Amino acid sequence: MDAFFFFFFLSPSSSSLFSLFILTVFQVCCASHDIHFTSCAPFDCGTIRNISYPFWTDDLRRPSYCGYGDEEYKLECMRNEPPVLTLSSQQFRVLNLNASFGLLTIQRVNLSTCPGEILITSAFNYTFSAENITLLYGCDRFRGLHSNHSFSCTSDGREEFPVLFEDEENGCDDNGEKVVIPVGKEAFDDLINGTTAVNETLLQPFNMRYFAYEVYCKKCKDSGGSCGSNETVPAAFACYCRDHPRQIHCHHGFGAAAGGIIISSIAFYFWLRRHRGKNSFNSSYDSSFMMDPEKSNSLAGVQLFTYKELEQATNNFDSNKELGDGGFGTVYHGKLRDGRAVAVKRLYESNYKRVEQFMNEVSILTRLRHRNLVLLYGCTSRHSRELLLVYEYVPNGTVADHLHGQRAKSGALSWFIRLDIAIETANALTYLHASDTIHRDVKTNNILLDGNFTVKVADFGLSRLFPTNVTHVSTAPQGTPGYVDPEYHQCYQLTNKSDVFSFGVVLIELISSKPAVDITRHRQEINLSNLAINKIKNQALHELVDPSLGFESGYKVRKTITGVAEVAFQCLQSERDMRPTMAQVLDALLRIQSEDYSKSKEEEIDISGDDVVLLKSGPLPHSPDCVMVKWPSSSTTQSSTS
Repeated sequence: MDAFFFFFFLSPSSSSLFSLFILTVFQVCCASHDIHFTSCAPFDCGTIRNISYPFWTDDLRRPSYCGYGDEEYKLECMRNEPPVLTLSSQQFRVLNLNASFGLLTIQRVNLSTCPGEILITSAFNYTFSAENITLLYGCDRFRGLHSNHSFSCTSDGREEFPVLFEDEENGCDDNGEKVVIPVGKEAFDDLINGTTAVNETLLQPFNMRYFAYEVYCKKCKDSGGSCGSNETVPAAFACYCRDHPRQIHCHHGFGAAAGGIIISSIAFYFWLRRHRGKNSFNSSYDSSFMMDPEKSNSLAGVQLFTYKELEQATNNFDSNKELGDGGFGTVYHGKLRDGRAVAVKRLYESNYKRVEQFMNEVSILTRLRHRNLVLLYGCTSRHSRELLLVYEYVPNGTVADHLHGQRAKSGALSWFIRLDIAIETANALTYLHASDTIHRDVKTNNILLDGNFTVKVADFGLSRLFPTNVTHVSTAPQGTPGYVDPEYHQCYQLTNKSDVFSFGVVLIELISSKPAVDITRHRQEINLSNLAINKIKNQALHELVDPSLGFESGYKVRKTITGVAEVAFQCLQSERDMRPTMAQVLDALLRIQSEDYSKSKEEEIDISGDDVVLLKSGPLPHSPDCVMVKWPSSSTTQSSTS
């Protein structure tokens, strides 16, 4: 205390600086903080220190809303031991966590339970340094055989003797099962060289990548917040600020206070230097940084594939393996040597002239990680005979296929699955816009679905790689007929509001099951956007809705479809300044989904088309039969720049 007053009263000028510094610190540090903000501060878990989003624990120290809201990110903490992570119902010790590169070094806890495959999800993926081995289960002719290539474990209460599968001759004569298991590269090499046994190899550490809203989280942290997930909608990101939660980033109020601390600290630093000598604060700083441990297998974080490798994966680009053809190139289904199913995009030759720029842009695209974006694994090198892009393979076709294509079947795609598709697509586009990336070709053909109907948006940012004047008869990189922003034809400039317009068309497709362009329709309604606007303005939404969705018979279905139609109507405004941002669209769709639509049976009877009143221009009429879509203000929603 005496020392404090000594500094405080050293001189009038110094005391004013120091008092300003102390006062600012007190105001910021001693303010009342939101419980979410304080709960989601970085934490220690066993031997791993300073862990933060997307990880959480099941105790009071780190509630689930501080993480991604996915069970895969839950850690089990034990004193002085590595935390335990459960992946695909298997337990792994977390030996190291590198947040800068999104890398986890993990190790199987034991082999008492037979190891299985680790499913590739939107949360975790293999790294370039992981290798796969194949084990055979249920092979009776190997039962009881003990060698370096077998071991014993338990599966469903039954003792198994899985063996290493090396070739077809070592296969099972009975109904055995092949299981692909990831291991570290060094452990894999030792196994192949015969220096280690299979069970020893499976207990060696290996790396996995993790990712969840990296761009959102950076914006949140930079604004002084703590990253987390929405308590009511765990799949949605939330930024927990000192005062209360926000969608993506905090207000700048704390930033100004923090700026005051910095300025005061600088002033105090120079005051101390003047009074205590120039050499008082001399110190050396360690400027070392961690190199990417996989740099030898990649370039700027991009995995490089050889042309020969991809040629073999696609059976020499067999036409029978074609998945589709678009403005950027032809896509082929393939299988890599490590067992991964991939989609290989063979770019048109005229589309790449600046190879250096191409490699730089690909490195940017590979950093865009989101559960609703197709994973871009990598590409061929700049020295390859062709430039090929390698994506994860998404098996369940496109939304267009399910709405009005080869997979379309009346009633198969329920309305609430379609609403999920709309929300997940909006989530992905909001993420892209927050990452300063415009999709430029949003359409149902670029929205893929996995086996659980989870959305995977494809071709995001591909137009970054090419000039905007590149065209192709099938699809133009600057947009597809029926989805193109009307203002594009006036100024030939695509913005994030162009994506909003295209997404509005997607919403109408989900409501109507009709294609974006149909020349068999009336001349003024060939474009679905025009047809939708006409129906909505004439209060005839019921004539637009796919009859299989139950619009005329279910109150909740009718109300949610009406709400989504309102959102679509706003997205389809001809002037881009009248359209909402994707963040606002996402927020509106989430509120429509979570709304309580309980209503008495007597009220459910009257559902005529005249009851559906939608926004035409200006505020929405206060109708009891209308879903209110209140656009959040810019102060609470992340706005994307046009």
